[in-house]
Amino acid sequence: MEISEKLLCLFSADIHEEDGDYIVEVPRREIDNGSLEPGETYRVALIERDGDEANSAGERGGSGSRADDGPQPPVEPGEMRYVEIEDLGKQGDGIARVERGYVIIVPDTDVGERVKIEVTEVKSNFAVGEVIEEDV
Repeated sequence: MEISEKLLCLFSADIHEEDGDYIVEVPRREIDNGSLEPGETYRVALIERDGDEANSAGERGGSGSRADDGPQPPVEPGEMRYVEIEDLGKQGDGIARVERGYVIIVPDTDVGERVKIEVTEVKSNFAVGEVIEEDV
């Protein structure tokens, strides 16, 4: 399955009925920490759970639920990405933002540069990338 680069957040939720409407609740952390704003309109994609996943990881109140783990980083170690440096960090390293505002720190870059990077380290709230190709 291909997921759009415009993805702002990813979470698991139940659908419930209320006065004839069906409601998908957005977790507060997506508003507090993500790129969502109350009162705005967003496109929503619903993906059916596999039978095994629903039984082992997704049931509300069940043990092993991944819903409380929060969103996973949108990058993986070794992944190649084209990014634009948007800002500089306190140590002078370039900062790029990808899906959901996730930060990738790219040393030895300047604001406005577009570079191809290899993701070398991934943490829950940021990643580090190494420049592979400049001015792309």
